[in-house]
Amino acid sequence: MTDVRWGRLPALGVALLVACGGGDGGGGTGPCTPGVATQLVKSSGDPAAWYFDNPLPSPLSVTARDANNCAVPSVVVNWAVGSGGGAVNPAQSTTGTTGVATTTDSIGSTSPQTVTATFSGLPTPVTFTATASAAPTTDDVSVNNNSFNPQQTVVKTGGTVTWTWNSGLTPHNVTYSSGPAPLPANSPTQAGGTTFSSTFTATGTYAYHCTLHSGMEGTVRVVH
Repeated sequence: MTDVRWGRLPALGVALLVACGGGDGGGGTGPCTPGVATQLVKSSGDPAAWYFDNPLPSPLSVTARDANNCAVPSVVVNWAVGSGGGAVNPAQSTTGTTGVATTTDSIGSTSPQTVTATFSGLPTPVTFTATASAAPTTDDVSVNNNSFNPQQTVVKTGGTVTWTWNSGLTPHNVTYSSGPAPLPANSPTQAGGTTFSSTFTATGTYAYHCTLHSGMEGTVRVVH
């Protein structure tokens, strides 16, 4: 009589091998032992369009990998603006335990801008392309029932945001909760057909909400 438990061992061994990454072969989908870095890949892609003379809201990011696609730590990555002006900071960063290195990119006054990332011995640098336009000087927000639309707006310093109540007889307000001091004046509590405007003179992100309706929130980001 055969003990059926022994018959399960081969399958169990395969399961353990897969769970521990033993069958990964350095394919980049499981644990692996990194070798010498041979490539850089964009881990964040090209940035979304932004505004002249402002830092991008998210850093540029690359991942160093070996020939088997294992992420490689401790690789020194050099960053440089290739065209279009602006600056990167830092100009040199080191990949962490996941093989990722980042830098902050500030776009200049021309578009498009290119930024390269490379390390010693890499045949061809990785190139990011960022596009930009002038920041808007005005924006409009619709005050709906229990929501602001759009919820996030961007204006240039000195710019104005106007809220228009499209909520029928339901009252709402715009009350600032955070941002560069001093905060702008809050709106009165009012209903459909009315408007309210704020002009912003300091860069930063201003958060606001309606005190009458939980979760009814928005932000204004002010850029150069």
